[in-house]
Amino acid sequence: MKDELSIQAAELGDDDAIRAILTRLCDVTHMGFAAVAHVTEDRWIACQVLDKIAFGLEPGAELEVQMTICNEIRQTENYVVIDHVDADIAWRKHPVPIFYGFKSYVSFPVILADGSFYGTLCAIDPMPRLVSGAATIAIIEDCVRDVSALLSARLLPHLMAAGATTDAPRPQAG
Repeated sequence: MKDELSIQAAELGDDDAIRAILTRLCDVTHMGFAAVAHVTEDRWIACQVLDKIAFGLEPGAELEVQMTICNEIRQTENYVVIDHVDADIAWRKHPVPIFYGFKSYVSFPVILADGSFYGTLCAIDPMPRLVSGAATIAIIEDCVRDVSALLSARLLPHLMAAGATTDAPRPQAG
């Protein structure tokens, strides 16, 4: 049974523009699953997903936050890009890719216009994918800025009315 926070996250992600961003992310990375997730110290909640690989999540669904790389991104606000888990010394023995069985991964922090951390824009695939190139990262950063702007406009209308910018700081590689 979904509680109020998971219902709100799914409602926030119920947006054609966010779905289009997830499609673009999958097209650019050649990955089969992408999501915008609300990530807190205690929870990882899918706001919106595009699932072409039957990963099995839908908006409002949750993962155990301690079993996500997004939790590490929440703590550092650095992005993570993995072309091939098995070939990456830093990730090949990490419990999260082993548990979920993905071989390629990207996740970038979603920072709202007020500077607060909302969650992540992430993608996974069971096959290795070349996602670490500068052009690919630049497109993912554009996607993150678009998600940040959309969520900020819905969550922080008082900032938008005051003329605050939605340009979040550029994420750093982790």
